[in-house]
Amino acid sequence: MAQKHELKPSAPWYRIEADESDWSALPARELVRLYAQMKLIRRFEEKILDLEKAGLIHGPAHASIGQEAAAVGAVSMLRANDQINGTHRAHHQVLTKLVNAQTEPDFDILSQDFTPRMDDAVYRFMAEIMGLSPGYCEGRGGSMHMRHAASGVAGTSAIVGGNIPHAVGYALADNVLGRDGISVAFFGDGASLQGAAYESMNIAAAYKLPVIFFVENNLYAVSTHIEDVTAEPRIASRGPMLGFTGIECDGMDVVAVHQAMSDAIETIRAGRGPVVIEAKCYRYHHQSGSKTGSEFGYRSSEEEQEWLKRDPLRLAETRLGKLGILDSTALALIDERVSATVQSAAARLTETAPGSNQLRIQANLWPSAQSVDIGILAPPAEAEGLKYREIEDFAPDELVKTRFVTAAGEALGAAMAADPTIIVLGEDVHRLRGGVSGFTRSALEQFPGRVLAMPIAENGFTGVALGAALRGLRPVVEIMFGDFCFVAADQIGNGIAKVRHMFGDGFPVPLVMRVRVSPHTGYGSQHSSDPAALFRLFPGWHVVEPTTAFDYVGLLNTALRTNDPVAIIEHVEFYQRESLVPRDERDFCIPFGKAKIVRPGSACTVLATSVMVPAALKVAEETGIDAEIIDMRSVGQLTTDWPLVLSSIARTNRVVIVEQVASGLSLGRHWIAEIQARAFDDLDHEILHVTGSLSAPVVSAVLNKAALGSSEKLRQALELITGSA
Repeated sequence: MAQKHELKPSAPWYRIEADESDWSALPARELVRLYAQMKLIRRFEEKILDLEKAGLIHGPAHASIGQEAAAVGAVSMLRANDQINGTHRAHHQVLTKLVNAQTEPDFDILSQDFTPRMDDAVYRFMAEIMGLSPGYCEGRGGSMHMRHAASGVAGTSAIVGGNIPHAVGYALADNVLGRDGISVAFFGDGASLQGAAYESMNIAAAYKLPVIFFVENNLYAVSTHIEDVTAEPRIASRGPMLGFTGIECDGMDVVAVHQAMSDAIETIRAGRGPVVIEAKCYRYHHQSGSKTGSEFGYRSSEEEQEWLKRDPLRLAETRLGKLGILDSTALALIDERVSATVQSAAARLTETAPGSNQLRIQANLWPSAQSVDIGILAPPAEAEGLKYREIEDFAPDELVKTRFVTAAGEALGAAMAADPTIIVLGEDVHRLRGGVSGFTRSALEQFPGRVLAMPIAENGFTGVALGAALRGLRPVVEIMFGDFCFVAADQIGNGIAKVRHMFGDGFPVPLVMRVRVSPHTGYGSQHSSDPAALFRLFPGWHVVEPTTAFDYVGLLNTALRTNDPVAIIEHVEFYQRESLVPRDERDFCIPFGKAKIVRPGSACTVLATSVMVPAALKVAEETGIDAEIIDMRSVGQLTTDWPLVLSSIARTNRVVIVEQVASGLSLGRHWIAEIQARAFDDLDHEILHVTGSLSAPVVSAVLNKAALGSSEKLRQALELITGSA
């Protein structure tokens, strides 16, 4: 008969209960500090809701009233160099971290007013929520997107669960760079059910990273109760499930949270990996604004009243009174001082409209409308000093034929030798003598500790890479097949593409994403896409498509020196081809935004990408058509070489765009619109566009060929546009 043996998680999972003895065990000064911070949050958010009612906040105001103890108890255990992030509901965590960073160790609210630096933190945060230029992100982030690196606020995310991988990246950067830091991802019960949460927790556990996953379980994701959508609502169980410690605590009790954080930090310091903390708490208002959940009918007023009895401020006032630490006079003094700094911040940002009693925002505090597009990419000055070369700059005897993948891999290895902040992340990159393509062989041989295996979790490890880039590393992410970019699309589009502009610019986002594409190999519809057009949708990405080993090395070196995210689209068909590279030089660069005429001509202009560049050269030779062929190379939204393209069109008056990709993922659709707008008067013929079919590539060899742009289709287009058919 089969025997059943009970299995238990390998990691601890427990609940912390705090009583009066735990409160009395903390120094009175510390308890006063915790209470004052909770009071500051309460008064700050009440003012934010007042401003929202007055129409002075553009966008949502996700108040965290009721959850003050969770934020204060957690942040109280962090140092200035410890990093936090949060989600759309992060006022309480961010405000506490900002003010703490400006608070002197000996500050005593019972004997001192807030210092100017503390006042300024409140003022600048309020300004940010109101979308004003004195804000920490110059008004671009608002309530939901917040970053101030100097205070340890690495960046919040309005995408539920989107911030969690970033915190793992901060912790990874601390490990690689030898910093003694702890990172905390704050999120709610709704985000705990996101795939990104599991992916991030698993990666953190696999590498034993110093990160705390802090879940504020307030029971409701907007109006959906957690028990409606999961059979296991005990969120702290996610840690032991993945092999690391899970702690549950009362999120309405600031001392219980403080103790949970103390345990978590001790666990991390002991080298036992990450920790998940579930703080059970309650938000007193609806998802956004000042109304209650019962007003929307998804929870009862009786439930809300029961939780109001456990108000974290009221609980703290009762405990502090019993301990003889704060009496009614002291409580009133604290309230007066925190209210004063909040009211002062609001007064500096608003004024009374003449002839009325209505408040309005001071006009001089709005950002300049002309600044709206500034900061999407790094300023050009950041590229100064790079050694730009083209192959024509080398004498023939200085060049040697080398396989594309060999030259590219050697360039990566050389760059890692020169820059210790470069790491490689991806699936199988640490095996198979250099991953599935052999690309990481040189890196793996020289720096095995910086070539990091990732699970099949593209969204998770792409987000980890973003976090690492924000904290000083230069990650190189390998995506095994182009289609997998759509799995990681949240981090590609909502994360990496936007953070530099969204958080107010002025900081680097140095990340390289290598994307392998192989539409010709018969891997079928879900492994055969070229996603260059996906990246082009977001102007915060550079996108390059090198067609020779020389161009790959030069563009990779530029990518590894720029402070912007770069997608390198690598066509597998090139990997084993030989082409010329410098015999003794691997550190030259090629500038982004520079296309190249690979064949001069006068009959028409051919804009080609990837494998269609050599295909176009061959077709022109075979047909004798004097086509001018341009290898576009850089295809990002802000880095297309329009000066070169337009000068060619002005000479030839005819344009053919040729791509291998399926028509729905075509870059040419965008280029046609640009050419019509920029060069309409130079055109003597409609623009012809050679691309794949409507369908994605498929397995059948015959259908796969029909689904792709091809030499045959280009030949027909060239003959048609030149009248030589």
